[in-house]
Amino acid sequence: MASSAHALHILVKHLDKAEDILKQLKKGAKFQTLAKKYSTCPSGKKGGDLGEFRQGQMVPAFDKFVFKGEILTPTIVKTKFGYHIIKTLYRT
Repeated sequence: MASSAHALHILVKHLDKAEDILKQLKKGAKFQTLAKKYSTCPSGKKGGDLGEFRQGQMVPAFDKFVFKGEILTPTIVKTKFGYHIIKTLYRT
């Protein structure tokens, strides 16, 4: 089982905004561009890049998706912070 992963995310307050961003991604918009434009997380300035992190460092729902969900498929995950569009780049 992977012990670390590298992910990008975009954090927004409302589901409809998250769904709109996901639609834009599916039409070919660049993840980093949308993160800079919409994300309320400080990582948005870096294109949503969270870098590499260890399992257990993120809130449970986020952690679960990054370590068990699909790789390279942007997906909406709800946490206490709002709605994240998460794109897991790799796990090691």
